Amino acid sequence: MLFSPIKPMLLSTGNEIMDDQSWLYDIKWDGWRILLHKEGNKMEAFTRHGNVVTNKFPELLEVAKQIRSHSAILDCEGVVLKNGIPSFEDFAYRGSLTDTVKIQKALKEKPATFIAFDLLTSTHSHIQEPLIDRKNRLHEIVTPSNSLINTPYIIGEGNHLFQLTKERKMEGIVGKRTDSAYEINTRTNNWLKFKHFKYINAVIMGYKENPFTLIVGVYVSNKLKPVASLEFGIKPEEKEAFRKIAPSLIQFERQGIKWLDIALCCTVQYLDKTERDHLRIASFKGFQFKVSPDDCKLK
Repeated sequence: MLFSPIKPMLLSTGNEIMDDQSWLYDIKWDGWRILLHKEGNKMEAFTRHGNVVTNKFPELLEVAKQIRSHSAILDCEGVVLKNGIPSFEDFAYRGSLTDTVKIQKALKEKPATFIAFDLLTSTHSHIQEPLIDRKNRLHEIVTPSNSLINTPYIIGEGNHLFQLTKERKMEGIVGKRTDSAYEINTRTNNWLKFKHFKYINAVIMGYKENPFTLIVGVYVSNKLKPVASLEFGIKPEEKEAFRKIAPSLIQFERQGIKWLDIALCCTVQYLDKTERDHLRIASFKGFQFKVSPDDCKLK
């Protein structure tokens, strides 16, 4: 298992937060899932897809020293923090770099922090142990630093933590059964995610087939700007109704996209927006026939 790619345990989407002592709640950090493998002074960082990204993060030289176990595999979220809030764009930028000079510059300007939330192995395997025992062991072997910390958690009181993360404009929380084992490459209802989504009305600027996708935009500084491509959330009956209306609105077609007259609006659910105003994790939430395109503005 050590220094081999591992497909991590995955979250299901939760519907109800249970203020129950059999559940614990972590903050959901918005970055990349990273598994840290350590043996002696050797450290490797793997993404959830098995890619090795160790050389992109010189911080890992110090991280290895903060793990007080000769060998270990930690399940973490890699983030770049701004005033304690993760910037997904900044960590994605770090993860895209290959040039050594740019990596060293980014190390100073956008330092990465690896936030550990689970322990797969140390001197032996822990994956069959209850989560709460893995958490306790994780705290025993990690010395917190600017580059490596353990995520805080609470037992029960998930609704309280959910409200706190909403006030801080964070992604959300994760609920986990305290007795849950670590199930490699499994999406389970023992781990549930609860996200703080936002909603906005947007103009349907165009669409394409295969897969069916709506191109939506909003007015930014009085100029209509594409902000998302929506593949998810559109019901079959909504696609059928749209296909009846759309032909009369087509202005031109380019590279498989049919661009429309500015007439139709819809509601979009999204997690957050990038610095370039692109909506992240966006999905369709219904047509808005009574909304004027002029009112579709980014807040």
